[in-house]
Amino acid sequence: MPILTTNNQSFLLDGEPFRILAGAIHYFRVVPEYWRDRLWKLREGGFNTVETYVAWNMHEPVEGRFNFEGIADLTRFIEIAGELGLHVIVRPSPYICAEWEFGGLPAWLLADPGMRLRCLHQPFLDKVDAYYDVLLPKLVPLLATNGGPIIAMQIENEYGSYGNDKAYLAYLEKSMKVRGIDVLLFTSDGPGDFYLQGGMMDGVLATVNFGSRSEEAFAKLGEYQQDKPMMCMEFWNGWFDHWGEQHHTRDSDDAAAVLDEMLAAGASVNAYMYHGGTNFGFYNGANYGNEQHQPTITSYDYDVAISESGDLTEKFYKYREVISKYMQLKPLNLPEPIKKKAYGSVTMTGYAALFDSLDKLSVPVIRTCPETMEQLGQDYGFILYSTQVIGPLAATRLNLQDVHDRALVFLNGEYKGTIERNNKAHDVLLEIPAGGATLDILVENMGRINYGPYLKDSKGITEGVRLGPQFLYHWTIRSLPLNPLSELVYQSEPATPTQEQPTFYRGQFQVDELADTFLELQGWTKGVVFVNGFNLGRYWEIGPQGTLYIPAPLLREGSNELIIFELHGCEKPVVMLLDSAKLG
Repeated sequence: MPILTTNNQSFLLDGEPFRILAGAIHYFRVVPEYWRDRLWKLREGGFNTVETYVAWNMHEPVEGRFNFEGIADLTRFIEIAGELGLHVIVRPSPYICAEWEFGGLPAWLLADPGMRLRCLHQPFLDKVDAYYDVLLPKLVPLLATNGGPIIAMQIENEYGSYGNDKAYLAYLEKSMKVRGIDVLLFTSDGPGDFYLQGGMMDGVLATVNFGSRSEEAFAKLGEYQQDKPMMCMEFWNGWFDHWGEQHHTRDSDDAAAVLDEMLAAGASVNAYMYHGGTNFGFYNGANYGNEQHQPTITSYDYDVAISESGDLTEKFYKYREVISKYMQLKPLNLPEPIKKKAYGSVTMTGYAALFDSLDKLSVPVIRTCPETMEQLGQDYGFILYSTQVIGPLAATRLNLQDVHDRALVFLNGEYKGTIERNNKAHDVLLEIPAGGATLDILVENMGRINYGPYLKDSKGITEGVRLGPQFLYHWTIRSLPLNPLSELVYQSEPATPTQEQPTFYRGQFQVDELADTFLELQGWTKGVVFVNGFNLGRYWEIGPQGTLYIPAPLLREGSNELIIFELHGCEKPVVMLLDSAKLG
């Protein structure tokens, strides 16, 4: 394969002038059966390169245990891109942001309370080295210098938005090179003084990330780097959503005009995203702004050229029209459309109350004080804290010193209220009867922060619990990652009233023809959905997302199982499978 180099303000591919026209597609947000479809459509859009991050937490979910299979089969994704004639840019972490849980860092890093992230802290570097020892040898055969499609790789990610430890960046650069990475290396940062001063490296190509005002952004880059090619490594042509916000869209003509500006200026570009995909499972990240934790929704549609479910949008055609002004494109040759189908209503016929099922889901541990998920070796999901409270006591305020992120409170099994990280002014009061009572606190991890100064985002109860002024001690703690759920025993009728009682609902639906479909949970409140054992992700009535995308490869002909873990209750135990998405 051709080798990418630079010469003054140009990229060269095997010595010939070359413009990178890349689009971002994250393998870990797309079921593997659809990788070829999405990459094929990228190529037909006029693009010559695919860019992807590499999510460390996907590949080393437990320290020392590595996963490169299924949706984590990074090498197969790259090979398919090469088979389709696409070049590949890899951004291999350790940190990726990407609105991905913990910015791609594995949760187990936080088990060490003294851990320092993204700097020359040897315990952190030791973890990175152990990961690189496994990851990078998988990529070496796929480098362009070895005949593969990878033409460039990134060092760290938007580091100037976080720190200025150049020794750390140099360590990562050396770590990549000594493990055989010999393609073009680069950094990417925002087009501002802080960002470029902190993130640039001597002798390494710098690129910039932005969504508009390209002339201004490239001018700022030019103040710091002369006689190098201009490249926007992340052209933000859409945007992502947080729960409780409006669905973000961007006018296609506006986005196409900015792309045209960059190409007219001779720049290279990577459209972030070109196809967004889905934050399956518990992998959505979160931002932290205005003193608020802002978790990202399950859909990562991003309002870009290829929708979450693979449909071509107006941006696909607008971008192709722009690109055709600068190079000759072949006639469109698209793959067969992927079928979408409404399978109709599904009635949930089985019920398993959480509190009746605890022994099927976890093994309890006893601790004097509450401990976090990470201290107990848990990464995602829920965690339950239980203790006995002495009584009698008049109505007294329950104080969670710090909860990450959302706690449901129960006294003797009765729901008493919700305490949220973002709402410390709650009014959860507990009246303790004579003889005492059992206090249960179910905490949901809604996504670790993926960007900014608050990355160290441990989950669960992180400080302590007080009833009035008094700390409570001696807790029974259960980790509830909800993986697997195969041991649950369902009843045909709820064993306890399901309203305000966390409950697993189970239903089945028949599929005669495999097709993509979209799950609508109108009348449900908040929870998680599993289809045939696969964690689709979260839903929440506050929106903006109104459906969950179910790709056809997750289904099977005949009977299919649907499990919904509902935290609060539903109007009726029925859901709908539609043939189109509702994203806001």
